[in-house]
Amino acid sequence: MSNYANQASIETIRKNALSIFQAGVEAADPYKAVKRSLAAGNHHIEIRLNLNDGNQKRLGRWSKIHLIAFGKAACAMARAAQEIIPAHLLAGRGIAVTNYENETAVDNFDVIGAAHPLPDAAGLKGAQLIAEQVRSAQKDELVLVLVSGGGSALIPYPVPSITLAEKIATTDLLLASGANINQINCVRKHLSRIKGGGLARMAVPADLHALILSDVLGDDLSAIASGPTVPDPTTFADAIDVFKAKGVWDQVPANVRRHLEQGLQGNLPETPKPGDKAFKNTAYTLIGSNAISVSAIMKASEALGYEAKLYSDHLCGEARDEAEKLVIHVKQLIANGIARPVALLAGGETTVTLKGNGRGGRNQEMALAFACAAEKHGLTGNWTFLSGGTDGRDGPTDAAGALVDPDTIQRMRHAGIDPLALLDNNDAYNALKTAGDLLDTGATGTNVADLQVLLIHPQS
Repeated sequence: MSNYANQASIETIRKNALSIFQAGVEAADPYKAVKRSLAAGNHHIEIRLNLNDGNQKRLGRWSKIHLIAFGKAACAMARAAQEIIPAHLLAGRGIAVTNYENETAVDNFDVIGAAHPLPDAAGLKGAQLIAEQVRSAQKDELVLVLVSGGGSALIPYPVPSITLAEKIATTDLLLASGANINQINCVRKHLSRIKGGGLARMAVPADLHALILSDVLGDDLSAIASGPTVPDPTTFADAIDVFKAKGVWDQVPANVRRHLEQGLQGNLPETPKPGDKAFKNTAYTLIGSNAISVSAIMKASEALGYEAKLYSDHLCGEARDEAEKLVIHVKQLIANGIARPVALLAGGETTVTLKGNGRGGRNQEMALAFACAAEKHGLTGNWTFLSGGTDGRDGPTDAAGALVDPDTIQRMRHAGIDPLALLDNNDAYNALKTAGDLLDTGATGTNVADLQVLLIHPQS
């Protein structure tokens, strides 16, 4: 490592952190991921089952291919698929449902923009069109499903007894309660006609294959977009327990409570479980994940001359608590002595339990909490901490996250704001905007959860 790098300015360190984060986003490029996994001849389709083993392939001479895409990467994935599959094999136009920020035209596809993280009427319409297309598929035809993060919110298709408004209120309640993604998806699957294996049921008797870009830590397929094409191990009882554990069961809309209770009593069919006939002709390929992006930021850090250390590949828990734990860890690291710049890296998805009425997302909250904890614990030296969502949007804001440094808190106070007060009001967005520390990437077209980059340079 050169003396220049050891003595890098905060501005340079911030640029390095952003460059490393962008390497993680690029590693999850959905267009390239589909291209790597799909090939076609004039009369056949070839799908790689495992990207680590090019010899494992699903080869089929299906008479027609039904193309369905949903999630934040839907348009990029759809564009790659339609470029590969010959037009004469397509069963009419494909359907792609994505968030408004990522909505772009795709040849031979009807593209529908919808809301995220809270669903809207456009998403419901998209889900209904998807269901109609999938149900039309016949034996010896293939339903090719392109799945990416955000799919749960983007294609709401509640059971007949629940309205979209009630589904939105339920999702809002779960988000505000601090429920994690697996808990939220467990509930979603038991309120939906399409999630939790519902799409696989609709596809019978056709074959189905899903190309999946994972936004879920550990790549649990039943949790990615709420698992519409795979078995669901959760039950109605589990869904009810989520609300009770968070102390909000009494706040759940009456029709939602009634539906879940009917399911618990056995009066409604459960979601399809492993071994169900709905999955006899289904398969999948995992084409991208947070783990792949974490590997990419490790390599990018090393290329910039940092000693790359993996802090966590499954960072979860309350955002502000995890931020303080990280500060304490870094203090100990520095106390033990660092001879060269260090990159402490993580991937995951924290949660925020709302107690105030401010704006922000989990990455902004974690970044602001880190800056506050750094001051509290006396963390000194040249450091920069970045926490960002790979989709380019953190919560209901236009920022991907934030990038803080030792001067962040001072910039806020000079502007006349109290960072701790804003943190307690869950108003990280306005605090970080005042300091000029928001991470603004725009929509990236992908989503593999969050990445954290903490760069520490030795003091000269």
